Amino acid sequence: MPLLPNFLEQVTDRLKFENPWWVNGEVDTYYGGMQRRLYFDLFAPIVTESSINRAVVLMGPRRVGKTVMMHHAIQHLIDKGTDPLKIAYISIETPIYNKIGLEQLFSLCRNSSNQTNPKGWYVFFDEIQYLKDWEVHLKSLVDSYPHSKFIVSGSAAAALKLKSNESGAGRFTDFLLPPLTFNEYLHLKQLDRLIIESKLEWKGSLTQFFDTNNIHELNKQFIDYINFGGYPEVIFSEKIQSNPGRYIRADIIDKVLLRDLPSLYGIRDVQELNSLFTSIAFNSGAEFSLEELSKHSGVQKNTIKRYIEYLEAAFLIKVVHKISNKPKHFKRATQFKIYLTNPSLRSALFSPLTVHDPMLGNMIETAVYSQWMHREWLTVYYARWQKGEVDMVKLEDNGFQPQWALEIKWSNQYFEKPGDLKSLIQYLNDNELNTAMVTTIDKSGIKNIHDKKLIFVPAAVYAYTVGRNTILQKQNRK
Repeated sequence: MPLLPNFLEQVTDRLKFENPWWVNGEVDTYYGGMQRRLYFDLFAPIVTESSINRAVVLMGPRRVGKTVMMHHAIQHLIDKGTDPLKIAYISIETPIYNKIGLEQLFSLCRNSSNQTNPKGWYVFFDEIQYLKDWEVHLKSLVDSYPHSKFIVSGSAAAALKLKSNESGAGRFTDFLLPPLTFNEYLHLKQLDRLIIESKLEWKGSLTQFFDTNNIHELNKQFIDYINFGGYPEVIFSEKIQSNPGRYIRADIIDKVLLRDLPSLYGIRDVQELNSLFTSIAFNSGAEFSLEELSKHSGVQKNTIKRYIEYLEAAFLIKVVHKISNKPKHFKRATQFKIYLTNPSLRSALFSPLTVHDPMLGNMIETAVYSQWMHREWLTVYYARWQKGEVDMVKLEDNGFQPQWALEIKWSNQYFEKPGDLKSLIQYLNDNELNTAMVTTIDKSGIKNIHDKKLIFVPAAVYAYTVGRNTILQKQNRK
């Protein structure tokens, strides 16, 4: 699209404004002064990888820090010796870029920085979903300029994932930036001093584990994490925490439910979708069935099934399927549990929870599940049968043999009376398992009962350990 001289000058001015490192060699202090998420150490190598000709698609829910991470990547490139004049950042949602294609924007960047050679560039396109057919534009860039690297991000995560899979096979590398883990929450708030390294004997060998030197302070932070801890901007703002509904609901939930998903999937009745999500959020961790949801909402089962798929694609919820105490003989269940991907979404819709709130147990369970959701290579289940239930179980990847079991409690009762964990003990007996873990409020230790070893760990310590070990495992899987 040819640009009129006056308009071209305005676009050039905007590009120079968004790329201050063309002048002073470093990113704006607003971004540079922010602490890096732990996920940055996983993201940076993908950005700097030059031997494989692929674009990077940074996706995730709204407000998890994608723009900040892009600027941290830019500063990382500069620190590693990349010419600042060959690094460009462009926010596609800026109105002046409306209907300008990616290739033309790349050309304008080269002209604006007086670096006309198209080789050796790193180009960051933020909020890419605002460009129609972005995946076609991006694929063309990758093919046309194999000696430059293109990184895009977007908040309409469901749309990005769908189009990346459809059009970007072999051309795009997806990177999911989820809400904060409890580990990252403590790290960003500079509270790592609460954690001490430990080891845990698990299945005959020592495994990486962690403990705390102040369980009461850690539990206080865990409750704050459940209420406000999913999003970097929220954890540092008392103003936002005083009214999470105004910020999180308006900027994270409503934009997904009222704009992203309806535009992507052609949803006409957004009120139905909003009502369904509100019900799920209030009852996060509860067991549902399509029949029950249809009966209570008056919406057809097939429609509800689609809505659940859409909400899961948008990274707002996670469906967890049921097995029995003897999974080898279990047929597919019609019931399932649904968890929020981050517990602070509930506070935004209703109100923050206190330590004595009757719903806190459900949100402790949601918080623990949300740590495991960061392991995209792993599938967990819950077990329920006629006379019992176990909160979380893991099966062998290629079979139905249970590997481990976890009971998530926000109580010290079972540490004092482990024999009350009858369902867990039955599950261990039925599946020839000798060890299981149980979370508590603040008690730690090992209890032996009926030749079974139950390892009790405070829920906050367990959540921290899962989140931190997830980062370590992701680094080892690269």
